[in-house]
Amino acid sequence: MRTDSSPGTLPAREHLPAGDAGTPVLDVVIPVYNEEKDLQPCVLRLHEHLKRTFPYAFRITIADNASTDTTPLVSQRLEAEIPEVKAFRLEQKGRGRALRTVWSASDAPILAYMDVDLSTDLNALLPLVAPLISGHSDLAIGSRLARSSRVVRGPKREFISRAYNLILRGSLQARFSDAQCGFKAIRRDVAQVLLPLVEDTGWFFDTEMLVIAERAGLRIHEVPVDWVDDPDSTVHIVKTATEDLKGVWRVGKALASGSLPLDRITRPFGDDPRDREIQDVPTGLARQLVGFCVVGGLSTLFYLVLYSAFRQFGGSQIANALALLVSAVANTAANRRLTFGVRGRGGAVRHQAQGLVVFGIGLALTSGSLAALNAASSDPAHSTELAVLIAANLAATVLRFLLFRAWVFPDRDDDQPRSTVVAGHSPSSPTHSTQQPYAPLPQRPTAHQYATAPQSPYETTEFRAGEAAEQRSWRDATVQLQPVRPTDTDPRNS
Repeated sequence: MRTDSSPGTLPAREHLPAGDAGTPVLDVVIPVYNEEKDLQPCVLRLHEHLKRTFPYAFRITIADNASTDTTPLVSQRLEAEIPEVKAFRLEQKGRGRALRTVWSASDAPILAYMDVDLSTDLNALLPLVAPLISGHSDLAIGSRLARSSRVVRGPKREFISRAYNLILRGSLQARFSDAQCGFKAIRRDVAQVLLPLVEDTGWFFDTEMLVIAERAGLRIHEVPVDWVDDPDSTVHIVKTATEDLKGVWRVGKALASGSLPLDRITRPFGDDPRDREIQDVPTGLARQLVGFCVVGGLSTLFYLVLYSAFRQFGGSQIANALALLVSAVANTAANRRLTFGVRGRGGAVRHQAQGLVVFGIGLALTSGSLAALNAASSDPAHSTELAVLIAANLAATVLRFLLFRAWVFPDRDDDQPRSTVVAGHSPSSPTHSTQQPYAPLPQRPTAHQYATAPQSPYETTEFRAGEAAEQRSWRDATVQLQPVRPTDTDPRNS
């Protein structure tokens, strides 16, 4: 079943297998800068909690952001004393830079981070990562603004936090409740394709990552947390807020211009293979109808206002033509972006030209209605004109949607063979060398495969699609994607 024009580049999520694997399932990163006093108590407390409550193998990674005190020495001592602790040193500051660097290099299938002050109750850690382990979600965040969260902090930070999240909802249409809580997790396969799109290296890193993930349709799980404010926090509120607002503007501009390749990180609809075997289901018809109705309603109001204004200076036919022309251009642009999800400037002129043809049809309907009204009455009332125009516009709207969907903004998949994803591991699978850009990522290696990859050098994952797929690999070179031609006669390809 297809719900948008892209089949997605991420495979369906899978539950990580239970059992003791050589590679840690969870890698918890603690970014620090000059935290020589708090680092050791934090790591010891987190390690004890994970050993006692977490049923999988884990790792704690200390990401030192160019500290100038004895933090590096504390990190090295903890690494030497505790097998599950690793120290990582960066020579540049920036929480986002630290997370990107460590997450990109980690081999754990679940990646998380938390602040060194441990303001968040650690009992929320397992609920945070459980949806990622089970395959239910792509990212998970702790929320201090959920109704069941219990938070202790001053009114100043409370106001700033809520105001910031209101800004995100109003400007970037974010639906997650808490962008800056230092308690988040992500699946490694998602991080590999999502992190290259995130530009910020500081405190806005979290927000940018979440906004892009949400716009791409990835599933974000929120966990209510108990949180106690750290009075000794070194965060510079004014500077951080300024940088965040700059980031909001930059991301909003990128989303509006369509410069973010969100289609590269989408997932196919449903985790059940049967969901992707259903054919000839209209692409996002319900969503498009809702979007078209909203845009159409606003366009109709805009048209009526313009018609009333132009009617003061000319006849009904001229006012109708001018109002329709202006509203049609705005309507085509709005439907292009909001209803049918076409981003960027490519094809915009052609779409507007086709929209003007649709406008001509609407003009013929409304002008014919006015002509019929004038023939029936020599001096019709203005309210009667508006009623006739509304009825004519409703008829034109239905026709406009059908033309937009079938002609102006047709489904981009209709001209290509249907894509079917077939995931299978086989040592004897044939290999080919044909390469095409933007191939789907291979099926997600499980924790057991991470640990046993060197013993299976020929294990592959196959994806059959309308075109040959590009050969890519995970960081583990033994788990590879082998392209398969559309004419492949493998009997497993139904």
